[in-house]
Amino acid sequence: MQIDWQKGLIPVVTQDENGEILMLAYMNEEAFKLSCESGYAHYFSRSKNRIWKKGESSGNTQKIKQIKLDCDNDAILLKVEQIGAACHTGSHSCFFKELDILENSRIPSEENSRIPSANTPSYGILDELYHTCLERKLSGDESTSYTAKLYKKAPNSYLKKIAEEACEFALAIKDFKSGTKGEHKEAQPAYDIVYEGADVLFHMLVALSDVGIHPEQLLNELRRREGLSGLIEKANRKG
Repeated sequence: MQIDWQKGLIPVVTQDENGEILMLAYMNEEAFKLSCESGYAHYFSRSKNRIWKKGESSGNTQKIKQIKLDCDNDAILLKVEQIGAACHTGSHSCFFKELDILENSRIPSEENSRIPSANTPSYGILDELYHTCLERKLSGDESTSYTAKLYKKAPNSYLKKIAEEACEFALAIKDFKSGTKGEHKEAQPAYDIVYEGADVLFHMLVALSDVGIHPEQLLNELRRREGLSGLIEKANRKG
């Protein structure tokens, strides 16, 4: 049997050994080969724009037990031994929200709700904030969530904040260099830089989440430029 890779990314439904659906992801041909060769699930992240091994950050790997193709050879079913939680929230399965069709609302299933935060795997703060932003965009209440309120009036709302906070960050640097006392903490002007810089980064994450670009793509771009003269890199840009 041959997989139809000409269609691009192939959807992958992953289930545990008891048959419970854990997640939906995607593979390209290279990710599939890595999965077969290593015996552990590898996927292609559309937001990070790269191949990733499930559990590479959290340790929650998926040991492959069985691979099946659908009738059209363009979808994959993986049966795996799941180590730890499959979902970034800490839930065993990513499918723990029950859709109440009559009320047209989303409610967590009592049988498989999010486990305590102490047991939630760590994927890095940027990844966690990115997914939190996605959740707020989808189902956040703007009356109680600042992030949801930003999405309500996107993109102007968060673009304005990025520009505003970037200016505050620049002023914090200037104040630090001139010896001005700290604004947020007395006699700690360096904290102002950290505080305003965090504000810039947060609103950038809101923007990135809105357009579906994972922050790791920015880090990958920095890695690409590593060792390359900034003057040469700038000269090579298409103008």
